[in-house]
Amino acid sequence: MADCITRLTEAKAALHKLMTGAQVASVDVDGQRVQYTQGNRGDLVKYIRDLEAECGDTTTTRRRPIRFTG
Repeated sequence: MADCITRLTEAKAALHKLMTGAQVASVDVDGQRVQYTQGNRGDLVKYIRDLEAECGDTTTTRRRPIRFTG
């Protein structure tokens, strides 16, 4: 599980780099270094979604709805 979370964190960091102007971001995918660019950013997003499904996306905090009573 820790390896999955590490890969997910690395992939999200790579997406952040692309979103903030980097030309290329690299990620380890199945033991190989893969470079993503603005042109294939969608592939990186898909990889992140796959990892979230695999490891349960424990890197984000789920918010509960706000309830008002009065």
